[in-house]
Amino acid sequence: MTQNAKTNTVQINGLEVAYRFDGPENGHVVLMANSLMSSHAMWDWNVPALADRYRVLRYDKRGHGGTQTTPGTYSIAQLADDAVGLLDALQIKKVHFVGLSIGGMIGQQIGARFPERVYSLSLCDTASEMPPRSLWEDRFATARKEGLAGLVDGTIKRWFTDPFVKRAPQDIEKVRQMILETGVDGYIGCGSAVRDMAQTTMLLKIKTPTLILTGRQDPACTVEQSIVLNRMIEGSKFVIIEEAAHLSNIEQPAVFNQTIREFIDSVDDAL
Repeated sequence: MTQNAKTNTVQINGLEVAYRFDGPENGHVVLMANSLMSSHAMWDWNVPALADRYRVLRYDKRGHGGTQTTPGTYSIAQLADDAVGLLDALQIKKVHFVGLSIGGMIGQQIGARFPERVYSLSLCDTASEMPPRSLWEDRFATARKEGLAGLVDGTIKRWFTDPFVKRAPQDIEKVRQMILETGVDGYIGCGSAVRDMAQTTMLLKIKTPTLILTGRQDPACTVEQSIVLNRMIEGSKFVIIEEAAHLSNIEQPAVFNQTIREFIDSVDDAL
């Protein structure tokens, strides 16, 4: 295991995974899993709203940020195994899980396959299936030809509403750099996992307290796709954030943070 002031790395099944802790060492852990084409810095807008009470654990998934890129395509199940492997390596038995986009897809797997590892699930701007395949093949072809620079403008348009892009240039620039720093192989590896995902029926296995949260204007993982999650996960709570697209945690951090915090607190207080 290696460490610096902010991020650490640990070996999990031969994979070097980057992670970071914030918050008190004695707090229950909140594990945060980020979107495609982003690093754990995606949660910079949200960690302060949790880290007074909770031990916030962020990490970079396979092929992203400071985590190693392995050859070939990945699966959501494999990415979920990586996340559980991280908890095992850090000797963490149970967490409140917060995931957005592919992070939420990973959370669905953990909730269904490793229920004993989660106090709660917050599944944000995510889906259980992501057709059509052709959309992904087109994006992969662009990435191979032009790198992530060929995808960055279209991605920003999907991730944020036009008014936010105009009013928050510094936030947009930070996200733009995260996208551009993502390697092509890592993007295609994880993007293939999203392309091949079919886990709607798996949702029936989730019995953990679950929050479904999505931006009203999210074109990437739509409100309709979140409704499917809400209907399939027994007892789940459903919240729509107005005036937000895909990265609702950055576009409307105050509402996002309050919603997540109140939900996690309600579960944690009842433990």
